[in-house]
Amino acid sequence: MSKNSRIFILLAIGVVVVFVADLVIGSVKLPLSEILAVISGQSNDELIRTLLLSFRLPKAIVAVLAGAALSASGLQMQTMFRNPLAGPYVLGVSSGASLGVALFLLGLPLFSSVMTIPESVRNIGVIGSAWIGSSIILLIVMTAATRLRDIMAILILGMMIGSGATAIVEMLQYLTPEHSLKTFVVWTMGSLGSVTLNQLPFITIFTLIGLIISIILIKPLNLLLLGENYAKTSGINIFRVRVLICTSTILLAGTITAFCGPIGFVGIAIPHIARMLIHNADHRILMPASMLLGAIILPLCDIISQLPGMDLSLPINTITALMGIPIIIVIILHNRRFF
Repeated sequence: MSKNSRIFILLAIGVVVVFVADLVIGSVKLPLSEILAVISGQSNDELIRTLLLSFRLPKAIVAVLAGAALSASGLQMQTMFRNPLAGPYVLGVSSGASLGVALFLLGLPLFSSVMTIPESVRNIGVIGSAWIGSSIILLIVMTAATRLRDIMAILILGMMIGSGATAIVEMLQYLTPEHSLKTFVVWTMGSLGSVTLNQLPFITIFTLIGLIISIILIKPLNLLLLGENYAKTSGINIFRVRVLICTSTILLAGTITAFCGPIGFVGIAIPHIARMLIHNADHRILMPASMLLGAIILPLCDIISQLPGMDLSLPINTITALMGIPIIIVIILHNRRFF
């Protein structure tokens, strides 16, 4: 058995372990025997059943999906922009999604006061607004990338645009009545446990579509590593590939941001951890490794944020920041070349 095969087996086992641990660990510890009893239909404890199926299970599923999605989108951004510090959070894609959601959520009370809005319509509105916001930011960055050859200038531009979007969001928060603000403020801190059972199909379907597109793009991403000119001579339609990368990124980062809030540092840090682990830039290995690592690390961050034994959960962003910032510092200090 090759080294990569052993790594993938260990990663797959790791996903299962942290998924089960995320079900067990929380403010109230659920014994594994009780979880198995509920899943097999042999438990009559309605409280445990409700806690598991309505809260813990959706949160664990979302944690795995969000980790894989943000890692895949980050890897795509780093390859397309040929910049090890690129990612949906750094380039402002997540900020654009946040702006779209802010406009929708903070404006929704104006309409809901005079009409009843079904939850399904609300969910579609949240996703759609996140997609539109992230699309606009990504379009601006992509347009600038065709004119700017300096990858650091593109990175700084994305950060400035993202900061501008964040400033607009803060203005909306300031102008919004207090009674309408609480839900949005909690959302901005990042939360994996806010997804309901009715929202789970939305986030699952669109995230899986984005991940499938990422897998389809593996060969074009490998060719982009060698430069756009080489990719063109290999018969790759650069414009089509960019559109697909942007579509996948919008589906992945936009959907996760819509329901979980802006989760930072996962998209930029996880691909680098995967590179260090497998010592290979081939996306046939790197892409699935990044997805699996993300599906391990984000649930692990969620477990750490739970503070077992206390009715308190830290915002997931605080944990991902503590995980991602040291990695970014190491990348900058060592100035490693990954491409």
